[in-house]
Amino acid sequence: MMFNAAKHDRPETHKSGILPPVFFPAAGAIALIVIATMVAGDAAAPFFAKLQGWITHTAGWIYMLAVTGFLLFCLYLAMSRYGDIKLGPNHAEPDYSYLSWFAMLFSAGIGIGLMFFGVAEPVTHFLAPPDAEPRTIEAAKEAMQITFFHWGINAWGIYAIVGLILAYFSFRHRLPLTIRSALYPLIGNRINGPIGHLVDVLAVVGTLFGVATSLGFGVAQVNAGLFYLFDVNVSPEVQVILIAAITACATVSVVTGLDAGIKRLSELNMVLAGLLLLFVIIAGPTILFFDSLVQNIGLYVQTIVERSFRLNAYTGDEEWLGNWTLFYWGWWISWSPFVGIFIARISRGRTIREFIIGVLLVPTAFTFIWMTAFGNDALAFELRGMGGAITEAVQHNLPLGLFHFLELFPASFFVSFLALILIITFFVTSSDSGSLVIDTITSGGHLEPPVWTRVFWAVTEGLVAAALLLSGGLGALQTATITTALPFTFVIIFACIGLMRGLRMEAAKLTTAGVVPDVHVGGKEIGWKQRLHALLAHPSKEEVEAFLAERVVPALAKVAAEVRSSDFDASVELSASGTELRILHGGEIDFRYAVRSRGLLKPDFAYMERGSEDPDERFYRAEVHLLEGSQNYDVYGFTEEQLIHDVLSQYDKHMHFLHLSRV
Repeated sequence: MMFNAAKHDRPETHKSGILPPVFFPAAGAIALIVIATMVAGDAAAPFFAKLQGWITHTAGWIYMLAVTGFLLFCLYLAMSRYGDIKLGPNHAEPDYSYLSWFAMLFSAGIGIGLMFFGVAEPVTHFLAPPDAEPRTIEAAKEAMQITFFHWGINAWGIYAIVGLILAYFSFRHRLPLTIRSALYPLIGNRINGPIGHLVDVLAVVGTLFGVATSLGFGVAQVNAGLFYLFDVNVSPEVQVILIAAITACATVSVVTGLDAGIKRLSELNMVLAGLLLLFVIIAGPTILFFDSLVQNIGLYVQTIVERSFRLNAYTGDEEWLGNWTLFYWGWWISWSPFVGIFIARISRGRTIREFIIGVLLVPTAFTFIWMTAFGNDALAFELRGMGGAITEAVQHNLPLGLFHFLELFPASFFVSFLALILIITFFVTSSDSGSLVIDTITSGGHLEPPVWTRVFWAVTEGLVAAALLLSGGLGALQTATITTALPFTFVIIFACIGLMRGLRMEAAKLTTAGVVPDVHVGGKEIGWKQRLHALLAHPSKEEVEAFLAERVVPALAKVAAEVRSSDFDASVELSASGTELRILHGGEIDFRYAVRSRGLLKPDFAYMERGSEDPDERFYRAEVHLLEGSQNYDVYGFTEEQLIHDVLSQYDKHMHFLHLSRV
């Protein structure tokens, strides 16, 4: 099976803008699960508990091996020769600055979780550690080790590998931005059939329940904050009203799109989260924070290998593992299509190495700082006898732990109100980002899907979260997350195999540059005077466009005519910025040769060429582009014969690559 991603269209969508074989089965499966849960009533909670126990007992080892494997695969790609490959054409530049990129990634991936578990998880492990005496120094150290492990690079390895797979196949090979595209090197055009539809349905169902779980945590904490600040009752009815109100806000945000709504909300989240974090660090035990951060990172590095493979096989303590580590792995996996597609959309133009390092290390570093500031301070207050209200809240009403923690700081009412606003904005960005991603999948990979479907999925997320909260509480949401993540784990494994095959084939193509003898990229018979003239020339846009029309178009037309006479299907297409020749090879990779006009600023010594003193005056090049993007050399001034030989030079390399790929 040859990898020919560039020539295949996305799956056929309906005139309404949806992909029916994905949209309707996914919506039907979600509706069936929710209706069955509501019909079961009081019996739902014990059923979910038994189901979670069964999955923990029979499939826990699958989760542990898969998550560790995803991380190791990411590290291998970052350190390998594949790390230099861009997620997009060779000449692509990142769409967003580092600050905007990180802000959107942070808000989509971890925001609600940090607010909910920042205090609650370390305190919970402190009160009931798996391997230490409760409420001791050893319990505090173990609590932070476990928390760092659950929120560290293992989790972000899942997001990174899924996001990388999606960005590579979508932006590098122009396949739809959906999970099915990763399977193209394995099954070819069948990704547009039932297998591809099933993969995307699993992605939609897993994503929706993962997002619904986060919304459940978020609304529980919003309700707790309202109770703490304004004495609003904590009840399922209040939480359903909150879900409805915040889902309405998320719907408005998702309708405005990625750049207008989600980006601005994400940046607002970053500002508010940064202010809250700085306040806690400065107003709390600051020296303890820095000491603890360094020591926590050291303990994390020491124990990451052991914990990555730990299944309590000898002690048989599966309940703790299922409630914590395996729940987290299932949560991250179920969120991986959502976060993966989202970070893929905002990562076009970055290299594989840059992408992996950024996604693995930057959010992890921020998370470690956050967990140390909130978790270690809470443990310090408890060890000093000041944290009774925190532990009491965590034991009986987990979401209240954050607000009782902030009660110990100056201006506690104002700071708690700020935290409540931050939780709500995280709630909104999680919902609208999730809706946009699900909408992308169910529309066949369109980056601008219809507005009505965005609204549909935003509302559906709210309804699912409300229904599961009413039927089984947060336990039902946890079980739904672990259950839907299990089949999708195997999808990610096959997608990794597809990515590796695609990267190997691309690497094989790149190595052909030095194995074809006596071929010059610059064409044939280019004299030294012509080369020197080309180097010193700084043609205008009009001159380059005239060159494209008068030299390039006829040259490519002659090559196309000759190829057609040999029973190949070739075409010459004139675009706004140049020309393109494409030679189709059926099931194998097509050959593409294009010449594009590209503007650059003139060097200092060229300002006086035409008497211009404008430092912003531009000159233009006629650059050659292949399937993988710009080749960074200029053919302006070539004769028609020289252009034809340059095409044949590149085509010779392409044919040599195809021969190597068939071995």
